[in-house]
Amino acid sequence: MADQRFAATGKRKTAIARVILEPGDGTVTINKRPVDEYLDRETSKMIISQPLLLTGTYGKLNVRVNVAGGGGSGQAGAIRHGISKALLEFNPEFRDVLKRAGFLTRDSRVKERKKYGQPGARARFQYSKR
Repeated sequence: MADQRFAATGKRKTAIARVILEPGDGTVTINKRPVDEYLDRETSKMIISQPLLLTGTYGKLNVRVNVAGGGGSGQAGAIRHGISKALLEFNPEFRDVLKRAGFLTRDSRVKERKKYGQPGARARFQYSKR
């Protein structure tokens, strides 16, 4: 077994996460910082650990992430997507479990563009007959 590295890319809104999984003690590093230092919300930490807990690999794989774009919630979603895809490379038998949980599906919802002649994407200026 040569170099045991499993890489994947995850996306959510405008956030893009490059994830590398390696056998280890379960260390999670995001942008060269520990996960507790990078993510401030507990829900974000929970979101990124979901695929590892679901597959029983929590604490067995080191996770290195390089994430850019978007906000905290979008980045957490992108990291979860990337970890899920990397876990498939690690063990293809995880596909059924991860697919059923919805972690392999790219959440394609993005902000709708603002239209000309109006104040926002769907908002309209108030109509007055007179």
